[in-house]
Amino acid sequence: MDIDNLVRMANRIGDFYDAMPNREEALQEIATHLRKFWEPRMRREILAHVDLTTGGDLSDIVREAITRHRQLIEQGLAAANSSH
Repeated sequence: MDIDNLVRMANRIGDFYDAMPNREEALQEIATHLRKFWEPRMRREILAHVDLTTGGDLSDIVREAITRHRQLIEQGLAAANSSH
């Protein structure tokens, strides 16, 4: 999958949740959205992108959500890896 497209999608999600008055809740919701609605391959790729590049092309709120709630985003990835 094209990482530029994943970054654009993640930033659009971040734009939506950035309007929430409670930043902690917004960060949690972004991570939850990625876990629930992104397939494992997409989540692995965005996490690897952050690891390799520090995610400078991600919005601040998305980068913070991924960094602070990485474990939530990673849920289910090990099982998805073993099924392939």
